[in-house]
Amino acid sequence: FLAFNRGLLAAVAGACAAVKPQAACYEAYGAAGVQCLAETVAEARRLAIPVIMDAKRGDIGSTAEHYQQAYLGAAPGLGGAALRGMDADWLTINGYLGVDGVKPFLGAPGTGVFVLVKTSNPSSGDLQDVPLATGVQRSGAAEPATATMELMAQLVAEWGRGRTGRCGLTDVGAVVGATYPEQARRLRRLMPETLFLVPGYGAQGGSAADALAGARNDGGGVLVNSSRGIIAAWQKPMASDWAGAARGALDAMNRDLASAR
Repeated sequence: FLAFNRGLLAAVAGACAAVKPQAACYEAYGAAGVQCLAETVAEARRLAIPVIMDAKRGDIGSTAEHYQQAYLGAAPGLGGAALRGMDADWLTINGYLGVDGVKPFLGAPGTGVFVLVKTSNPSSGDLQDVPLATGVQRSGAAEPATATMELMAQLVAEWGRGRTGRCGLTDVGAVVGATYPEQARRLRRLMPETLFLVPGYGAQGGSAADALAGARNDGGGVLVNSSRGIIAAWQKPMASDWAGAARGALDAMNRDLASAR
């Protein structure tokens, strides 16, 4: 696994904005898998590729603090020496526990979170699309929320207030699937300064235009993800060089997105 990951990272370095390892794929293999994940993150950092840890953690209080230490920070060790965790740059989290489950993840210098808002899976609407009986408009919100996902969007914008960086985006991002472009446009109005992490492009059916539906007026503010389309590109016919196939798939994705802007 580690050799594959190192070759993959070398192939895509310089052509991608970030990489997004899925923690569960490594945790399934126990301690050896977690060690492989840690070394994969270290290799990405060596190549100056930002890392989004896709772990979708969600808890409150000290448990959330431990998750933050594990993925974004460091835990206090014996004698006061800090023990670094995975050292990722961003972490996906579940914000449906409220601010108690989000605040512990904020504040580590140079890190950020992506909060689940409108996910790309088919059953996401079971909860996220449920209409609110009356429109809810939290303080500072651009307009009332009419569905659960829109209330979450208001909260994400609220949690990011005062945390805007040089690029005009906050370090509290949102997961907004490419499979729901109309909702993405609506959510952008509620989260004008939020970076969208956009799964669902390619293998899940989202087109380039769908993936960019939530972009800001300047075309930015979206980070489009393709996992299987790149790491499994070697499975396509005539793909004898797995690293080259991955880079070719990434280049094709970049061209596709550029043509849709």
